[in-house]
Amino acid sequence: MAAVNPAKTLQYELTCPICLEYFKDLVPLHCDHSFCRGCITQHCETWTEGDYDPLCCPSCRARIPKGSLRNNCQLANIVEKIKNLHFKPEKETLCEVHSKALDLFCEEDREAMCVVCWRSPEHRSHTVLLMEEAAQKYKEKIQAHLKTLREEREKLLESKMTGEGKSWEYLKQIEKKRQQIVAEFQQLHQFLEEQEQLLLAQLEKLEKEIPKIQDENITKVSEEISCLSELISELEGKCQKPASEFLQDIRSTLSRCEKGKFQQPEEISRELEKRLSDFPQKTVALMETLRKFQDTLPSALERKRGEPLGAPRLVNVTLDPDTAHPKLILSEDQKSVRWGHTWQRLPNNPETFDTDRCVLGCEGFTSGRHCWEVEGEGGWAVGVARESVRRKGRISHSPEEGIWAVEQWKGQVRALTSPETLLPLSRAPSRIRVCLDCDQGQVTFIDAGDEAPIFTFPPGSVPGERIQPWLWVGGSWLRLCP
Repeated sequence: MAAVNPAKTLQYELTCPICLEYFKDLVPLHCDHSFCRGCITQHCETWTEGDYDPLCCPSCRARIPKGSLRNNCQLANIVEKIKNLHFKPEKETLCEVHSKALDLFCEEDREAMCVVCWRSPEHRSHTVLLMEEAAQKYKEKIQAHLKTLREEREKLLESKMTGEGKSWEYLKQIEKKRQQIVAEFQQLHQFLEEQEQLLLAQLEKLEKEIPKIQDENITKVSEEISCLSELISELEGKCQKPASEFLQDIRSTLSRCEKGKFQQPEEISRELEKRLSDFPQKTVALMETLRKFQDTLPSALERKRGEPLGAPRLVNVTLDPDTAHPKLILSEDQKSVRWGHTWQRLPNNPETFDTDRCVLGCEGFTSGRHCWEVEGEGGWAVGVARESVRRKGRISHSPEEGIWAVEQWKGQVRALTSPETLLPLSRAPSRIRVCLDCDQGQVTFIDAGDEAPIFTFPPGSVPGERIQPWLWVGGSWLRLCP
């Protein structure tokens, strides 16, 4: 039931049912109803002995025995004392149009109204409730929303605590992985330090990302918790207000409650677990490759003993227009290439690819270590090719044809081996670094975005002849980075 104002109830109990004023010279009857002496005396004087109806109580119609009107001095004293108390009258909001008390509430329009508004054509067909009845109804709805909002807040708090625990666990795993990687690479010789540093750099980057991601999540969760707390506090305060104030802007209040569905923050665990689990797989694969070619390592190291290996030399690669397929369009600086749908009228040079969408770099390498970066959009393949690679007719993009490359197609990355090898990458890189080691006969592909190794054609794979950069355009464009 609706909450009742105690002061208002007390005033009602001390009011005479006949004159509707505080009792004056209170007189109680045998039926427990009380009246002012003057009011009940006047009522009794209107009754005569010959009346058909007996003398009855004006409130309950119980018979009044003759001579039963006696004062109750104790109750009269209580009434007098209470009359001296100055009750603060409840603030009454009036209708702006009719200056009448807003005692009613329209269900359809969800707004308070007076009795004149109720009788108007605008509200005549609407469902109308008494103000107290409507307040109780909507308080129940608000209480239901409060329950849901508190549950949402609890979920967010739990998520915050879980996220902090997972973040700490990931940091511990990263430290363990770091120690594992360092221990494994201590067994290798100097030329493997590059791979070690790449993996360590990846771990350090991941280690820096976790607190940043977690801080962002905690900030978002904290903001939503704060919003929930403010909304809950506002609603709790609103529920304590009188009905007339409570129902003001009730439509907006309900709308905010109904829209206040807060989203759980996205977990970072899936991506991080995958990236963390990739580390031992990459390390094991590298060790297996090294063991496979362990017979060639001592002699190679002997040749390099006493000589610093150094980093691969960054080279400025440009594209050779004489080798480009007739539908490939090169930029003026010969740094980028895109697929055009019109066949260009070009001389049919022996070095031109006439069937496959390929183009070679102008530069050729026979010794040393060199690297360059390529970025693209759509389907593409990048790598190296022998200078003597076949240019006419359809060719297989494989080492057997003199091409060592990786391909990105429809979000998947493959090494163009025989048969092709699908690479288990979490995402397709948009920028790839090609590293050619002519002395070792090896080519390595690295994700230039996060320095992660993608694939390596092992030592001895690339023959000792002139090797050139090779590009295949399957989608929109490719560009050699500065």
